[in-house]
Amino acid sequence: MKILLSISLLMVFSNLLSQSSELDKKVEKFLKEHRSEWHDLNVPFVDGQTLHDIIVKNNYTSALEIGTSTGHSTLWLAWAMSKTGGKVITVELSKKRHEQAIKNLTEAGLIQFVDARLGNAHEIVKELSGTFDFVFSDADKDWYKNYFIDVKPKLKKGGCYTAHNVLDGNVPQSYIDFVNHDNDFETTIDKKSHSGIQISYKK
Repeated sequence: MKILLSISLLMVFSNLLSQSSELDKKVEKFLKEHRSEWHDLNVPFVDGQTLHDIIVKNNYTSALEIGTSTGHSTLWLAWAMSKTGGKVITVELSKKRHEQAIKNLTEAGLIQFVDARLGNAHEIVKELSGTFDFVFSDADKDWYKNYFIDVKPKLKKGGCYTAHNVLDGNVPQSYIDFVNHDNDFETTIDKKSHSGIQISYKK
């Protein structure tokens, strides 16, 4: 009986690995084929990789993205969630970009790991229930501080809050300083791209 159970478990594990491997290949193919096409307010490839790696390394399972655009960063977040068993809520104001993001995520095989919401993030983020262990802020830069204040109570201890464009002059220095001086977080800046990502872990 134990032998049969062990064989059954091995088969299940093998099938899961096979499915994961096939999805990885599909996502990698999609990202490679579309690498030069992400111009509409999307993150650089290297920043997408950074976000993905933070999630996988920390085994985060509940992510929030503020600002979907056409879904490049969302693809990286969802790909990471496919490995941790989680899901990402992403919010976009533009209907055109929202619809293109859904198309991209579907084509890449990642739509099941995403809850894509169309609307004003100023209202949606404030009203979100539940908690998150990872947040990526990449919407209207003048509202970054408001997003941070609204999400902070919803971010789990040990969770990570990230903000894009902190090196290229698009984000107010007052916001960067506000987060840097928040003693509830340990903050660094990733400088792999000219955009820059502020990475803050909640203590």
